[in-house]
Amino acid sequence: MSNRFKSGTIMATALLASAIAARASTGTTHIFWKDLRPATQAAAESVGLPMIAAKMPDRGETLSLDLQDKTVQLAGYALPVDRDGDLVYQFLLVPWTGACSHMPTPPPNQIVLVTPAQPYRISEAYQPVSVTGALRPGMEKSQLFILDGVSVIQSGYTVRKAEVVNVDAVPDMITLPVNSPWSFLNKKKN
Repeated sequence: MSNRFKSGTIMATALLASAIAARASTGTTHIFWKDLRPATQAAAESVGLPMIAAKMPDRGETLSLDLQDKTVQLAGYALPVDRDGDLVYQFLLVPWTGACSHMPTPPPNQIVLVTPAQPYRISEAYQPVSVTGALRPGMEKSQLFILDGVSVIQSGYTVRKAEVVNVDAVPDMITLPVNSPWSFLNKKKN
């Protein structure tokens, strides 16, 4: 890696950190995926896999209303729903790579439908991003076009006019089971 690239990465990280600090002073709440599940789903959290909530009686459709209309910041993986080339107009924010297209769909309370304030330029599906905006609970259905057809995905939350920035990692990333064929997605790039 060149020194120019390293210094650019360090500068971008510093700018992101200062932007996060500035937002924190304006009332932005940094949340994690577990915060989107109501307390009644604590059993799924203790096992470590939020997809278990999909097997619960409410199928993960019970939403946390504690964060309704609050400005939040959440990191996850962007899966484009509406795009034109590398410009994305709407995407699903999911807690792990492979969710919805290559692995079981997370429960609705673990999917956020995001509409960026400005079209977002994406370089790859499942790009790690941080989203900041007003969180609104409510079920929405989106059509996701994947290689083997169309899937209808239900999300439990929306964030419109979102500020979207690239991040290097998602802090509370779900570790895929060792026997998962998608485990390689959890390995850090060198």
